[in-house]
Amino acid sequence: MVRALRFAALLLLSACLGACATHGRQESGSSGSHRATRTAAGSGLGDYRVQRGDTLYSIAFRHQLDYHDIANWNGIGRDYAIYPGQILHLHPAGGDSRLQPVASARPAPVPAASVPEAPTTAVAVAAPRPAPQAGADPPDLPGPGFDSGRWEWPTRGKVARGFEADSSKGLDIAGDYGQIVVAAAGGKVVYSGSALKGYGELVIIKHDEQYLSAYGYNRRRLVEEGQQVVAGEPIAELGMGPEQKPLLHFEIRDKGRPVDPLPLLPKR
Repeated sequence: MVRALRFAALLLLSACLGACATHGRQESGSSGSHRATRTAAGSGLGDYRVQRGDTLYSIAFRHQLDYHDIANWNGIGRDYAIYPGQILHLHPAGGDSRLQPVASARPAPVPAASVPEAPTTAVAVAAPRPAPQAGADPPDLPGPGFDSGRWEWPTRGKVARGFEADSSKGLDIAGDYGQIVVAAAGGKVVYSGSALKGYGELVIIKHDEQYLSAYGYNRRRLVEEGQQVVAGEPIAELGMGPEQKPLLHFEIRDKGRPVDPLPLLPKR
């Protein structure tokens, strides 16, 4: 009788321990899932909160985007005005934003019988511009263009590091500390500050609706945002690079994408 009671007690104790272990595993798994959900929900992937000193151009430059696209994605006007604390979407709401207006405004097919005969004179009615195909770049906006020969070297000195798509987005030009840095082409200063991490005192110039140029690691900036400059005009003084050597970091962006400046600059 005593042996039977001991056996029953052991069975009851084992059942209790198993239930406690199962309950503990369930609570642990639930807590981990909750943390993962909270992290994913609060990551803010694809959005950016505007900081004091930012411009739309500097934000586009930091993320290698075309400022036109960011403006379109966020309903920003042609003045490109933003304000601290504003949340900007760095991605289209769905698909390529440049294609959305065309897709939404595309009319229903018209029966062939209802289409009037085309006029005999080509000047009477202009043929509509074909809608862009998915994935295709939009046509370049009219402008002077900046092919080889339209740029100047931004400062004297030897190229210490060339363009590398995966690491160096431009040229590092070695020089003397404090020597003059000039605008590589005429345009408007759209950023003059030090808010972009890794560039030091930075100047960005907008040349047309396609090209920007950037000048980093400066000791001192000589121009302000909104200022018009001409090619060869002093805009900064050369400063110290990351390795504490006198250096200018120079970039050219084509619709937000870094391109190799070397083929565009005069031979020397």
